[in-house]
Amino acid sequence: MVVVGESSGSINSIRVTDAPILLLVCFHKAFRAELEELHRIASSFLEIIGFPGRDLIIDLLRRFRFLKVAYKYHTAAEDEVIFQALDARIKNVTSSYSLEHRVIDDLFESVFQSFFALLENDGKVSLPLQDLLSHCYTMQSFICKHMLKEEEQVFDLLVKSFSLEEQASLVWQFICSVPIMLLEDMFPWMTSYLPANEQADVALCIKEVVPKENLLQEVVTSWLVKKRHPTSKAFNTCKGENWFLSSSEPLYLKELPKAYSFSKSLSGNFCSPEELDLAKETAKHHPIDGLRLWHGAINKDLNEILGELHATRRSRTYCTLPSISGRLKFFADVLIFYSDALEKVFFSVLNELADGSVSFSYKRFPDEFQIEGLFRALQNISGQNISSLPNHVENLCSQLVPFLEGISIHFAFQESEVFPLIRKNCNYEMQQSLLYTSLQVMPLGLLKCVISWLSTHLTEEESKAILFSINWAGSVADMSFARLLKEWVRNGYSGKTTLEKFREELQEMFKNRGTFLPDCVEDRCKNAHPSQRKTNFSEKVKNSLSDNHPCKVEETYSTSYSSEINLQIFFPEALRKLSPYPADLIHNSDAGSSLTLEFKPVDFIFLFHRALKNDLEYLILLSAKMDKNIEFLREFLQRFHLVRFLYQIHSDSEDEIAFPALEVMAKFQNISSSYSMDHKLEKELFSNVSAILYEISELHISLPAEASSVLEGRVNQRVLKYRQMCVKLHRMCKTMRIALDKHVYHEEIELWPLFSKFFSYEEQEKIIGCMLGRTRAEVLQVMLPWLMASLSPAEQQGILSIWRKSTKNTMFTEWLAEWWDDFDKNGITTAKEELNDAPLTTEDPLEIVATYLSRGSHDQLEGMNLNCRAFFFPEKNYAGASVDLFRKGNGAKVINEIKNFQDPEFKKYEGGKRTYQRVIEVNEKPGEVLVDDQTLEHDDKQLLLMSDAEMEAEIRKISRDTTLDSQQMALEIQNLYTRRWDVFQLKHRQEVAFISDVGEFPGQCPSYHDEAEQIFGCKHYKRNCKIFAACCKKLFTCKYCHDEAGLDHKIDRKSTTEMMCMKCLKIQPISPTCSNISCNNLSMAKYYCKICKLYDDDREIYHCPFCNICRLGKGLGIDFFHCMNCNACLSKSLTVHICREKCFESKCPICHEDIFTSTSPVKALECGHLMHSTCFQDYTCTHYTCPICSKSLGDMQVYFALLDSLLAEEGVPEEYSGQTQGILCHDCERRGVAPYHWRHHKCPYCGSYSTRLL
Repeated sequence: MVVVGESSGSINSIRVTDAPILLLVCFHKAFRAELEELHRIASSFLEIIGFPGRDLIIDLLRRFRFLKVAYKYHTAAEDEVIFQALDARIKNVTSSYSLEHRVIDDLFESVFQSFFALLENDGKVSLPLQDLLSHCYTMQSFICKHMLKEEEQVFDLLVKSFSLEEQASLVWQFICSVPIMLLEDMFPWMTSYLPANEQADVALCIKEVVPKENLLQEVVTSWLVKKRHPTSKAFNTCKGENWFLSSSEPLYLKELPKAYSFSKSLSGNFCSPEELDLAKETAKHHPIDGLRLWHGAINKDLNEILGELHATRRSRTYCTLPSISGRLKFFADVLIFYSDALEKVFFSVLNELADGSVSFSYKRFPDEFQIEGLFRALQNISGQNISSLPNHVENLCSQLVPFLEGISIHFAFQESEVFPLIRKNCNYEMQQSLLYTSLQVMPLGLLKCVISWLSTHLTEEESKAILFSINWAGSVADMSFARLLKEWVRNGYSGKTTLEKFREELQEMFKNRGTFLPDCVEDRCKNAHPSQRKTNFSEKVKNSLSDNHPCKVEETYSTSYSSEINLQIFFPEALRKLSPYPADLIHNSDAGSSLTLEFKPVDFIFLFHRALKNDLEYLILLSAKMDKNIEFLREFLQRFHLVRFLYQIHSDSEDEIAFPALEVMAKFQNISSSYSMDHKLEKELFSNVSAILYEISELHISLPAEASSVLEGRVNQRVLKYRQMCVKLHRMCKTMRIALDKHVYHEEIELWPLFSKFFSYEEQEKIIGCMLGRTRAEVLQVMLPWLMASLSPAEQQGILSIWRKSTKNTMFTEWLAEWWDDFDKNGITTAKEELNDAPLTTEDPLEIVATYLSRGSHDQLEGMNLNCRAFFFPEKNYAGASVDLFRKGNGAKVINEIKNFQDPEFKKYEGGKRTYQRVIEVNEKPGEVLVDDQTLEHDDKQLLLMSDAEMEAEIRKISRDTTLDSQQMALEIQNLYTRRWDVFQLKHRQEVAFISDVGEFPGQCPSYHDEAEQIFGCKHYKRNCKIFAACCKKLFTCKYCHDEAGLDHKIDRKSTTEMMCMKCLKIQPISPTCSNISCNNLSMAKYYCKICKLYDDDREIYHCPFCNICRLGKGLGIDFFHCMNCNACLSKSLTVHICREKCFESKCPICHEDIFTSTSPVKALECGHLMHSTCFQDYTCTHYTCPICSKSLGDMQVYFALLDSLLAEEGVPEEYSGQTQGILCHDCERRGVAPYHWRHHKCPYCGSYSTRLL
């Protein structure tokens, strides 16, 4: 099964002959096909009864081994050649792909571990085989997704940004960096998966890529048409098998010839008479001794380099450092492949010929520690300022001295221990064959460099001997390669390639890979050596394409290679330590969870990632249990859809808010594009899991219902299919977990540290605020408990603190308190903090209000109308019964009634508790003297019938009272509001009891939105219920019906606790459905808001958790977002707007209606102020400036030009001629001087007439 489809991008329609870089995409096609085939073969093992057979398993393992090595060289070439070239032109595209390459190595290792487990358990194969299939599927999915992203982004940019010649140069450098033996297998393997027309295109492309040298073209082209060698034939002996399985080294060698079967047929056509004479002479010697010349040349040159370094250190002239650095890297490559050839060619064959009796202690040289030290010293020299160069040169010398000592010891060991064994066990022909084969271990580019370098150290006789050996060892099948080697040798000893020229070419080849001088040192060298001007690196970098850039076609050294590829293959850990990423992040698989005690706003992302990974692990656990118990299916479905939903919200927030904010900075452009592509591909992973879940759910319906456990049920075909699908689901969950885990991990080490480093705390708050502002209330209600469940108490406090700060201008805290039971357990609300800070009093608030009102009641009576006077002398209670409020204890009874009168649902809200807290604490104390009940009754009447205007007048009266200090004044006003609300609640309680006896409410009848169609509702809303207004104890269809009824107050919807179903007319606690059995759970409306007590069956409405009210629209993140600074819901088209803090919490400057709760359209002026759209239309008929700040309402240039003409025609009286006036311009906010005029004053800076006199 192909996990991810092939690219649907534009490169699919381009032939490889028109874009040579697409040759690497041809390898992608081969990798996809091979992965598909290997997965199919592994899956077929399940159909085999019993153990599938050791030979089949080992054959499959060898194919995976070959695939790993081929893909490893492919990715290494991308990292060190392709990506570096692209990054030089388009920054920040490739780093995420390099991080993914490191993950692929681990995926291969997981597959190999499964193979080992399978081979160790010959009898029990079910679990190891399932594990193998799971790892194969995961690797296939990850690699295919990775290649798809590369094709859609990286290769698309390469085709568009690089010419054909530049693309060909990059491909040729890739070919020259892969070992020859591997290329001989990779090319025919790759073309075998291509259709015939694409194979022909590849052949034409290779001819264009390879330099125009006949022998070179003949050699590379021959590799394409070679018959593919089955990789399963390598190491077919038992000993070879064991070594093969335990080796972690790259294995790409073909089967080596054995001594007893070795034969070489030489034709006279290949040997001239002179060569035959030379053969007789050289037969007296052993070819293996020729390696002593090799050892001597290496020692000689390395000692020369050390001498040059010492001279450089003493003279402090650093012009030779680029040459020294290039030569050191070259010799490091030579030693790496020489050591590899000794181990894989010489030692393996020697051990086989001696039947395993050869044993000696061999230590690979150079090892990882030595390579890391040498390359770190070279890395430190690159680009350093001149003051630090002496120390770095000294460090390089100290690294090189033990390096040379190790080489001498290594060579001495070979000459004293290894060479005698080879002479003893291998005849002349075998030694020739081993030497020839060891050349093919090297990449083509390195091999040419080695031959060119070695030829400069040989005499004519030694060169002829090497030519003869090459001719002798070359087989008929690869004589073209032997002729190419002979040509390179002749060029060396004939003088075409001198030692000086070779060193210059090395310097040029390695110069663009990070080893060059600081500009100041480069300038000194250029002045001292004018001939070096042409290779000035700093000048070349300024060009669009430097002459020594990897993608530049090099005429002088056409067969270059990448040294860093070798490091990736042989010393990956050393290369990672030299990586630009911090070591603790590279090696710590849970880097993002290491949060400090001081939380930053972006830490919310890390915490979300942790919760996500926890749930993905839980899904894997549940999917494993589903195989044995069907009951886990329901839990899996719920958890999966939750994770999928939350991850989609999170991904969209990153793509639309966080990543664009980062890429606004020029140096971070394109850095997030790969991660956005990941989000799209991961959406496909979720869809695949969802599809198989649907199939399992359908199958689950047909399973036996009498047994809860699958194991207890009858094992039939349906149960077997169910189990197979559960296993497949488990495999897909593992794949999804690894994909998402690696994705968020790479985000945490590459992207999110940039937010912490380059964004201030306030900017981070704004980003998190924008992400929250696109999250709907119902999403937050799910996300918050889910997120908190995975956090420690300190992290819970930290995340809530971050959210409160990000939403400080909104009603978010109040919204949390209204629905979240655990809010006070996880965070301290602002309101509660303010309450705790206020000083507690032992006085009864009711007594305070009553005393203060009664103190001024006599004065008020004189100015009140008759209706108001009657409120102070009641004789009956609200229900019409006579009362005696003078009896002691009635005050406590009243307060207890207020305390108990809460809707059961409302009691759990913090807002409901907070209102009563201080009142109850004060009045339940024993022995407290209560207020005079008769006075309280009079004041209750006064408070109940007091209008809003009279309430405001009473507050102003308190504020003007000189007998009160500021604290007493604030307490009086607060208690006035508290008492009024309490009395309203008491009256409602009594009227409810009364109406229960009487049996009817005012308005207890249905109303219609469309009476002809018998659709319940009103002109404002379509709904099946009425709400009971607690303020006036009447039933209204909606809040607007109440407010338009001519009453002297407006309804408080949040205090509404009861409703009436218009079908059964039963009054009941507010609910989305009718509780009457006869209505059969009739829905009151499609939309119901528990907080706002809003019903609607006709429009799209959402509750904004930051406005804490309901608004028209599809929802946050769909067509609206909430601006945390403006504290308003705005259309997504207004993402860029003028922000003013809490600007919507104001009134329209024209009609003075509250804008925050207004249902009329609002117009945002250019200055940032707001007014209703209708008010704007009327206002602009006579005004052109903002009524608040006086800035122009728009582009008034035409109007100002008319004023200019008017003033020019009008003229100025002579007595005012030449007089000026100081003005302040409202538009540009600058002070200036304008000619005298009685009305119009033009700003001398911006030309605006929106000015005022100073």
